[in-house]
Amino acid sequence: MSVTRRTLLTSAAAAALAAQFRIDPAAAQEKVIRFSMPQDFTKIYTFVTAEYNQGQRDYISLVNARGGINGYTIATDVSDHGNDLPRAIEAFERAKSQGAVLVDPLSTPVARALTPRALADRINLITAFSGRSDAADGSVFPYVFPLSPNYWTQIALLVDYFRQQSGGDLTGKKICFVHIDTPFGKEPLPVLKRLQEKLGFELSTFPYTPPGNDQSAIWPQVRRARPDWIVFWGAGVGQTVALTGAIRNGLPMSHVSSCVWLSESDMDVVGRQQAAGVLKIEPCASGREPRLIQQILKEVVEPGRGAGPADKVGTAYYNYGVMLASLMVEGVRQAFARAPQGPVSGEWLNAGLVSIANFDAEGLIPPTTVTREDHQGGGRARIARWDGAKFVPVTDWFSAYQDVVWEVIRESAAEFQKSGK
Repeated sequence: MSVTRRTLLTSAAAAALAAQFRIDPAAAQEKVIRFSMPQDFTKIYTFVTAEYNQGQRDYISLVNARGGINGYTIATDVSDHGNDLPRAIEAFERAKSQGAVLVDPLSTPVARALTPRALADRINLITAFSGRSDAADGSVFPYVFPLSPNYWTQIALLVDYFRQQSGGDLTGKKICFVHIDTPFGKEPLPVLKRLQEKLGFELSTFPYTPPGNDQSAIWPQVRRARPDWIVFWGAGVGQTVALTGAIRNGLPMSHVSSCVWLSESDMDVVGRQQAAGVLKIEPCASGREPRLIQQILKEVVEPGRGAGPADKVGTAYYNYGVMLASLMVEGVRQAFARAPQGPVSGEWLNAGLVSIANFDAEGLIPPTTVTREDHQGGGRARIARWDGAKFVPVTDWFSAYQDVVWEVIRESAAEFQKSGK
């Protein structure tokens, strides 16, 4: 049973999912590397979890079908934490007791709650597109790995794209930022405001009440502001409502943009042709053309070993899952290169993760280098435009204003060191 934005797993189905994929210690084999994936299949992040997790499992199935890594297979413990902190903590403790070397919760509140435990227990915590943006600072968060462009980097990329499209100068240009009124929605603001000072554009912000079902009062205000560029920043229903509001108010889609949280399923809700032109941050290639996705189709999906519906293969969020799984497994490869005899542990994998260099997952992602200092991986992504049927890149992979981004990262990480918050 799959999870879509309209269909949530029942408690019984979620339990069945967990039982299907949870590791049985009694059956565990000696040459196994354990990844724990307690994620939210039933409450808040349902718009992304099923496709993301499917992509992860399919990539790991591809690796295992080819003999694993150095004779080891990757075992995935998939369970549903429902964005509930006690359940997530229980899943983390179970992962620790079973010898997991990595945990990927795909949830900002869960990742924040687990960060102190991951640091203390030396278990690698994956926080792609979630968690703390300052976790990019590996000197402060040695066991927390975004492995992806954080939200500060994403807003910097969009602003630089606006600059490029405005003749290289944003002086006097108007940018409207429409966002969910939560810490996630407010997160880009520190970088936005510093870039405003640096580049001279006018910034207007429009917060909306979560989850974002009613934005009717906001979009006429945005229209009257006559902005040059618009960013809408949310997730799930807030994204489709925002995009619908922009369309209804006649705003030009070619100047409307968002973060990574925009997918094909959003376009199905809004109307594929109506949304044509809208822009988004693309951390990896979408679609089925990438070589790695073609290999998954041939060696995993066609033989009937796929982890979910075949029509989800190649969607944006599915490919995000493949992206992260490929980086996790590359960390394993690098760990074996440095310590072929192990022992397999969180510390062992950590040494591998911070040794990833110029890895591009056969063209799926920008060349990515992770170091002990930089757990973001370089801060590169690209801008893609929805053409009515698919996301089409309109830039090459690039990074932007990383001096400003890292200034904010280091300030926030220093505050964590002082206060633990």
